[in-house]
Amino acid sequence: MTMLRTTCASSPKQHGQRCDLLVFPELSLTCSGAPTLPPPPDDAQLEPLLNAAHLHQITVIAGLPLEQNGQRQKGLVLFSPARHRILRYPQGRGASLVPGDKHLSILDAHPDSPNLDPRATLVTSCQSVGDHRWRQSISNLQRFAHKYAIAVLMANACGGSALWDEKGQLVVRADKGELLVTGTLGGEGWQGDIIPLG
Repeated sequence: MTMLRTTCASSPKQHGQRCDLLVFPELSLTCSGAPTLPPPPDDAQLEPLLNAAHLHQITVIAGLPLEQNGQRQKGLVLFSPARHRILRYPQGRGASLVPGDKHLSILDAHPDSPNLDPRATLVTSCQSVGDHRWRQSISNLQRFAHKYAIAVLMANACGGSALWDEKGQLVVRADKGELLVTGTLGGEGWQGDIIPLG
């Protein structure tokens, strides 16, 4: 998994951006286009991301496969500058992270009663969806942002990553290609930008 080292070498700080959170879409680091999930990376393979989180003082969330009870499933992995070990979670519908917290709150599959921490300011959704499911996902995530008054970041490995503010208004969306979507929360609300990586 040499891509981890390459990805870490191209941090947002190198592009003139201060970064508190970096989100990798599901399966984007394992480069899998196969219909079955690839083997989950072990701690040694993920160590470059943990080291980068500590070095740059950023939180990293990556959509990666997990193995539980002998079964592979999609999951989320948290690399925190405040922790010395990697935390793994089943994927759920998304995740929220409270600023300064050391763990993720995974949103369960019940859309009418998500377990959102009231201190959370952002929900992330790591995906790898094509055109038809992408349209469905953006509609659902936009409604979620509006309904629960929380910003939502969708990181999609197939392109079309986006950020909505707490009113459900689109802040920024990337089209296809090697693009980094950035979002900043300031006094004027959420601002977004797209940085070409290629």
